[in-house]
Amino acid sequence: MEITTAHYLTLSFMLFSIGLIGIVTRRNMIIVLMSIELLLNSVNLNLIAFSHQLSDLTGQVFAIFTICVAAGEAAVGLGILLALYRLRHTTEVDQVTDMRG
Repeated sequence: MEITTAHYLTLSFMLFSIGLIGIVTRRNMIIVLMSIELLLNSVNLNLIAFSHQLSDLTGQVFAIFTICVAAGEAAVGLGILLALYRLRHTTEVDQVTDMRG
C-alpha cells in the first residue's frame, strides 16, 4: 500500500480539527497555545505534502518559515502567559480581561 497525498491531507485535516476544537472549547491558555501549534503543524504537513507531489521546494521553504514563526509565537505566548500568571495567579482565559496592574 502506497501512501499518497490524500493520506497526508486526511492526517492534516484531523490535526487541524483537533487544534481548532482545542482553541474553541478549552479555556486554559497553555492548552490554547498547544492547539495553535497543532494548527501550524497541520499547515506544515500540507505544505510539505504538496511540495513533494509537485517536486518543488517552495512548500518546504514556507514550512521552514512557518516553523520559525511558530517558535516566535511560542516564546511570546509563554512570556505573556508568565506575565498573566504573575499578575492574576491564573492561566484561565476567561478570568483574564486585561493586563493592567
